[in-house]
Amino acid sequence: MAAVRIEFTIEPFVDGRPGPHVLSAIEAVETAGATVEVGPFSSIAEVSGDAVGTTIAELLQAALDHGATGVTLRVDVVEGGS
Repeated sequence: MAAVRIEFTIEPFVDGRPGPHVLSAIEAVETAGATVEVGPFSSIAEVSGDAVGTTIAELLQAALDHGATGVTLRVDVVEGGS
């Protein structure tokens, strides 16, 4: 299956000071084998299409377990991805 790009923003958002709700979600995605690019407003990772469901579930669970009040998620198939 094609690679999938996930872009996520986790609330509450504090510029330059990600809380445990953000850090735990990033860790969950990295544990799934992806590298997370943390940007000023959202974070992006590319994951295997075969693992996208599990990765998103782990991301959401980690964020909510650590105090997230909201998660915005965008998922796109990457053309020519691995």
